[in-house]
Amino acid sequence: MMKKNSKTLRYLMTAAAVTLSALLQAFAMNVFLTPTGILPSGFTGVARLTEQITGLLGIHFSTSLGMIALNVPVAIFCYRHIGKKFVIFSMIQVFLASFLLKLSLFEPLFEDALLNICFGGFIYGLAIVVALKGNASTAGTDFIALYVSNRLGKAIWQYVFAFNAGMLCVFGYLFGWKYAGYSIMFQFISTKTIDSFYHRYKRVTLQVTTEEPEAVVKAYVGQYRHGISVLDGHGGYSGKKMSLLHTVVSAYEVQDIVHLMRQVDPHVIVNVLPTETFFGGFYQKPIE
Repeated sequence: MMKKNSKTLRYLMTAAAVTLSALLQAFAMNVFLTPTGILPSGFTGVARLTEQITGLLGIHFSTSLGMIALNVPVAIFCYRHIGKKFVIFSMIQVFLASFLLKLSLFEPLFEDALLNICFGGFIYGLAIVVALKGNASTAGTDFIALYVSNRLGKAIWQYVFAFNAGMLCVFGYLFGWKYAGYSIMFQFISTKTIDSFYHRYKRVTLQVTTEEPEAVVKAYVGQYRHGISVLDGHGGYSGKKMSLLHTVVSAYEVQDIVHLMRQVDPHVIVNVLPTETFFGGFYQKPIE
C-alpha cells in the first residue's frame, strides 16, 4: 500500500513539474522571445525557424505544429532507450506548452532587447530544469542530450549549445545577424541556467570521518549502490579511534546521504570535494 502511494506521489510530482515547466516555457516565449525576434533553443527553435522560412514562401506552418512534428519521431526512438514514463510525461509537456503557446496568455513586459534576453534566457532555462528535476523534459534535444549523457555518464549541454549556435547561423543568414547574435546570447544564458541547477551527471567525492563506521556503512550501502572504502585511524587531537570513509556520488544525492549519515552518527564529519574526472564503475540511477 505504501509503495503504491509512493508511486502515485511521484507521478503527481512529475505532473506538477511538467505543468509548471510548460507554463514557464510559454511565458518566456510570449513575453520575451517573440517581442525581441529571437529563437528559442532545440526543436522549438527549429520549429520557429521553419515557420519563418515557410512564411517567406507564403506557407503557414505554425510553431506549435512544428514542435509536435519534430518531437514525435525522437520520442518513439527514446521510448525504449531512456524510460517510458519519462518520454510520456515529456510529450505531455510538449503538447501542453504548444497549447499554452497557441493561447497567447501573456503580454510583453519590456521593450529593451537585452532585458528580454537576460530574463527570457533564465526563465526558459528554468523551465527545462523544472521538467528535468520532475523526471521529465521539454523533449526534442533534451531527449538526445539525456540519451547521450546516459551513455557517457556526463552532461553534454555544451554540445547542445553548439547545435543551437549552428542553427542560429542559418537564422542570421536569412533574417539578419543582429537577431542571431541576440539569440546566441539567449541560448548561452539558458544553457548556463540548466548547467547551474541540474546536477544529475555531476559527481563529487565524500570524505567522511566517523567513530561508528560499521553503522554508517551499513545504512549507506542499504540505500545506495555506490562503493565505499574504509580506512581506520585515530584523531590527531582527541586520540580516539575513528575511521575515514571514501565514496564518489552524484551531486544531487549529497544532501540525502549526509542526512542519512547524521541520523546514524550525529557527530559525523563530511567533507564534499568536486570530482573533475572519474574512471571505473559508477552506478547511475536510471531515468524512469
